[in-house]
Amino acid sequence: MAAITRAHHMGLQVADLERSVAFYRDILGFEVIFAWNPQAAYIRELVGYPEADIHAAVLRLPGTDVVLELLDYRNVDRTPVDTGTANPGTAHIAFFVDDLDNLYAELTAKGVRSVSAPVTPTIGPNEGGRAVYLLDPDGIRVELIQTRRSFAEYAAEQAADTPQEGTVGPRG
Repeated sequence: MAAITRAHHMGLQVADLERSVAFYRDILGFEVIFAWNPQAAYIRELVGYPEADIHAAVLRLPGTDVVLELLDYRNVDRTPVDTGTANPGTAHIAFFVDDLDNLYAELTAKGVRSVSAPVTPTIGPNEGGRAVYLLDPDGIRVELIQTRRSFAEYAAEQAADTPQEGTVGPRG
């Protein structure tokens, strides 16, 4: 059976490509891999906008394979969406950080808005860490997380602590 093999990129539709590139590059530290204005019929067919003039930039979080594509659709009707987290169809992106409180102070000093001040998770995979939702120029949530484990590590810990049939307690 055919299968998805790995992540390729994340894409965000933005209102102003230059403004968003400045945010992700200059404020969050992504590096621009390339920017382009792909003029190809297949792209307009793929995205469902036959008249679109798409301007894009592809950025990478340094030292990782995390790739972010920013897309500015021009020559089409666009309606800003309510990016409130609870609204179906909205999304957020999240990144590990090494010192959330200091990074938060630096970013807010540069004018970055957030949903709240950093919080300390009291349950789940990020328990005891720190987390915050920042807002990019279009209101898209960018979550920063300082934690000791990934979701996969948390799931493995939970599985190890859950008694299996025929056992009497956590496996060690």
